[in-house]
Amino acid sequence: MRVIVLGAGLLGVTSAYFLQQLGHEVTVIDRQGAPGAETSFANGGQISVSHAEPWANPSAPLKVLQWLGKEDAPLLFRLRADMRQWLWGLAFLRNCTPARTRHNIEQIVSLGTYSRSVLQQLRAATGIQYDQRTQGILHFYTNAKEFAGALAPAEQMRALGCERQVISADEAVRIEPALAHIRPQLAGATFTAEDESGDANQFTRELAKLCEAAGVQFRLGHHITALREAGGNIDHVEVTNAEGRFERVQGDAFVLAMGSFSPLLAQPLGIHLPIYPAKGYSVTMPVKDASKAHQVSLTDDEFKLVFSRYTSQQGDRLRIAGTAELNGYDRHLNQVRCDAIVRRVEQLFPGAGDASQAQFWTGLRPATPSNVPLIGKTKLANLFLNTGHGTLGWTHACGSGQALADIVSGRAPQVDFDFQGLERDRRPAALLPSRTTA
Repeated sequence: MRVIVLGAGLLGVTSAYFLQQLGHEVTVIDRQGAPGAETSFANGGQISVSHAEPWANPSAPLKVLQWLGKEDAPLLFRLRADMRQWLWGLAFLRNCTPARTRHNIEQIVSLGTYSRSVLQQLRAATGIQYDQRTQGILHFYTNAKEFAGALAPAEQMRALGCERQVISADEAVRIEPALAHIRPQLAGATFTAEDESGDANQFTRELAKLCEAAGVQFRLGHHITALREAGGNIDHVEVTNAEGRFERVQGDAFVLAMGSFSPLLAQPLGIHLPIYPAKGYSVTMPVKDASKAHQVSLTDDEFKLVFSRYTSQQGDRLRIAGTAELNGYDRHLNQVRCDAIVRRVEQLFPGAGDASQAQFWTGLRPATPSNVPLIGKTKLANLFLNTGHGTLGWTHACGSGQALADIVSGRAPQVDFDFQGLERDRRPAALLPSRTTA
């Protein structure tokens, strides 16, 4: 089939890769001039199956109320006269029950574990390099209440096959000596040895090169303006090319992988996607003192920050990312929030990074109220979804791309997940058993 993938971020490029592996003729369209140039550009870098507790959980409503109006809050609802924001917020609250939280953790862990395995197979098969580290991810807590609240979710994750082990503060310092500076403040930690980290943007660009070498076409600098329906199918996508000329691009199947912009294209078709942009921040700075900088990827759950380290030809760099601001499609850098991240880094690892050379970035993460992404079919027979991954796009990218390619090809994905348009336990007989392709 001729498959048109809309979006050249992590999810679009992984979809294209696995669709081509299954024999399809694939074209990827994106308004940017390079793959991975928006939300995939400077994220936190974690392949974090252990980061499976959704933002919507029983403790969230009180925290959100306490954070209202605080410019440096980890999760900031900047209330607007925006019906989509209010509807999303109500759905977020409905997902804060214990039962919904447990269900959502199950979905997130299942997809994450599968996706990490698919990434590892892809890496082994292709030799792709992206400043990857396979030293695990350590969640640390400087607040006893936050640590106590992490124990039950960690136990559920272990029961689901994610080996997120609860460890002492001393064990945390043994695993990551850079935490020694804050040893008196550490209440405890968890460690998932199987988790990984790496540069998502570099991965996306390198995978796009592999796609091009295999025959995938990339139409970059093409602004997608509309999807046009005819007879219950998408007939074509309308774009404005890099020269400003109008084009129609036809195909047999279409994959919507445009992150936070996916709902804007889907809504005119009568498809309402529960996705709202959650503006996330990141700081990248050169390592100033290697002896003080962390080696293991870290998660600071209290401040909603993740820490990764990249060592490549570009130099030895620290990447710190996180927080979320719900403020529509605004991408303005809020200096208060940027400074709060740098301040936290200096508290934890004084002298490790060169804050005077810090580079700030913000991107719109496509958040669903449940943190569970939307992958699969729509009411239009040839339109498919791979979007809504929120803060876990890098963690779920390869598994989502493989599963999406299976669904487009009429195959049943290997992973047990609530795919859109597929009954979980009674998938259509026409779907063939899947095989993971790397």
